[in-house]
This record gives sequence, C-alpha cells and structure tokens, in this order.
Amino acid sequence: MGRLAETEGLTDIQEEILKTVRQFVEEKIIPAAQELEHADEYPTEIVEGLKELGIFGLMIPEEYGGLGESLLTYALCVEEIARGWMSVSGVINTHFIVAYMLMRHGTPEQKEKYLPRMATGEVRGAFSMSEPALGSDVSAVSTKATKQADGSYSITGQKMWLTNGGSSTLVAVLTKTDEGADSVYRNMTTFLVEKTPGFGEVAQGITVPGKIDKMGYKGIDTTEMIFEGHQIGAGQVLGGEPGRGFYQMMDGVEVGRVNVAARACGLAIRGFELGIGYAQQRQTFGKPIAQHQAILFRIAEMATKVETAHSMMVRAARLKDAGKRSDVDAGMAKMLASEYANEVVEDSFRIHGGYGYSKEYEIERLMREVKFMLIGEGTSDIQKMIIGRQMLKEYAAKG
Repeated sequence: MGRLAETEGLTDIQEEILKTVRQFVEEKIIPAAQELEHADEYPTEIVEGLKELGIFGLMIPEEYGGLGESLLTYALCVEEIARGWMSVSGVINTHFIVAYMLMRHGTPEQKEKYLPRMATGEVRGAFSMSEPALGSDVSAVSTKATKQADGSYSITGQKMWLTNGGSSTLVAVLTKTDEGADSVYRNMTTFLVEKTPGFGEVAQGITVPGKIDKMGYKGIDTTEMIFEGHQIGAGQVLGGEPGRGFYQMMDGVEVGRVNVAARACGLAIRGFELGIGYAQQRQTFGKPIAQHQAILFRIAEMATKVETAHSMMVRAARLKDAGKRSDVDAGMAKMLASEYANEVVEDSFRIHGGYGYSKEYEIERLMREVKFMLIGEGTSDIQKMIIGRQMLKEYAAKG
C-alpha cells in the first residue's frame, strides 16, 4: 500500500484533471486559506482560478460547453479542494447540484438557457430547500407559489441556509404548490429563480438580508432568502411540469451527499497530514512523539478511517455513475465519512496539544469546519434512518 486515498482504475484524463486540481490546491488554496478564513473573506481569486480550470462545468456535457466528466471525477476533485479549504468546495457544491438538476430534469430550453453559462461560471447556482422552521422535514415546506390567472406564479415565504445565497445568480427553490394531489410530496414544485448577486433587494419581491455569521465554513456566503410576492413565469418551473419538485430535489440531494462525503474525506486527509507531520517534528522525553505508542496507535486509527471513508465515497459515486440505485450507499458514505472526518480531525487536534488551540495552526480551522459535515445535506441521524429502513426491507423477517 502507498499513500492514503488513492483511487484505482482512473483514466489518463481523470488522472490529469486530478493532478491539475491538486497543484492548484497546493499553490493557490492552502497558502491563502488561513488568512481568508479568519477574515471571513470571499475567495474571489481562488474562484476565478477554478473557473479557468473548468471546474464549474466539470460534469456539464460537452455540448453545453462543459467537460462532460463523471460524478466520480467531480467527487475526487472536491476531495482535493476540501483538503485545501472546505469553504471553497462549498462554492462548487451548490452550483453543481443546480447544474445536475438541470441536466437531469430541465427542459431543452432551460438547458440551453443556463448550462453553457453555468459551465463557465458566468451563472452561479444556489440550492434552496430549508426554511427557518424545517431542516430534514421537507414535507413541512411552507414557502408557497400561488398560480395566477395568466399562468404565472407568485412566491411568498422565507428560505434558510442558502450557500452562495449572495453570490449566486440562479437559485433552485423548492415551494409548495396546490396541484390537487393526495400527497404533500406531489404538491411541491422547484422554480429556477434568477437574481442579481449581492445583498438587499436582489430581484422583484426577493430580499437577501446578509451573511449568517457561523462558527466555521467561513469565506463563502450563507444566507436567508425572503420572498414577498415574487412574480415568476411558468417557464421557470424546473422540467416545465409542477408537482415534481420533491423528487427533483431528492435527486439533487443524493449527489450532494456524495459531494459532502468527498468534502469530509478531504478534511480527514488534511487532518491526517497535519497530525502525522506534527508528530514527527514535536519531541518529548528525547524522541519524536510519533514514536510513543499512544501517538502511533492514534496515527494507525486515523489512517484506517481516512482509507475507509474514501473507499465508501468512491463506491457511492461509481454506483451513481452506473445509473444504479445509490441512495443508501450515498447515505452510508456521507454518514461514515462525516463521522470519521470529525474523529480524525479531533485526533489530529489532540496530537497538536496546546498548539492545536492556537489560531496560528491550521488544525484549529479544521476543528471548526469539520462540524458542518455532521449536519450538511442531512444529519447523520437522517442517514441512519434512510439506511435502517432500507435494511429492514432487504432483510424482512419471513413468516
């Protein structure tokens, strides 16, 4: 076995893409991350660099100006970027979910209108499902899109936790609509809402109040979005048919969970690198602390967790790429990777001792960032519910 988190069976093109992204992370992201994160400053130069590399269009088909790569390629790139600075991977993630939903569910006209400009990063996507009174309980969505006499809609409500809420120009928004269906899940619709970047009134009837102050995941903008009678045409219904929003969003969340697993893997890898590096430099009782059994055992456990999480993430991405059902595998990968990332980063923090508590050391930032992995794209408890229910179906007791 060589270094951790190596992926077998990649093509030459995939290897070249990953090599390029890894070099960008080493040269442009890691050296700038500490200062930008502590200042809570948007990484403009880094984002522009990622645009030039084509990362915003990594999975968008070539016919729309993208690179047409797989979810696996994308996830491995996200792993590399999160290793440098998790916040930057968040800039890409929500953009990618919206592009993915358009690719899978958009009308031909919607694809032509948005995907070419999303591939270049000219149009930046955000994803809006949560509300102040709901998180994982999607059935409780209260933001309402009311159909008007001319066939258009009026949207009123409040959305919460929008990553890229300020910087985005296109937001996929889940609303409640009255389609007369007997299920709440068939009375939801996703709208493609256009807005200007920034804060305040960003479109008719839409206000983005400002950035939400967070313990970690800094640098990028996380916001609320308030709708007060926003008028929108029926042509902005994703897929052109109302009532399909829940299933479209869940498809997006599924790939989002692979993405969050990849981000957690990146954090775990970086935590391991920092821990094993420090353990070989710091000396106590006349020898590097890495030679003390307690530290050596901790390193062994960290390495095993990094490798396991990476393998689960790669499996989930490959299943999705193959067109197979992957909700359980994505949930397993997300749950395991996020839990293991937290454990690996905390072990690295312990290895650093008192210095890990200092803002001069990178591990302090990772300690704050990694907590988001436990709640982003569905908490670990939600993943356990999904996994557990499916196991009961697969292993139903006979008789």
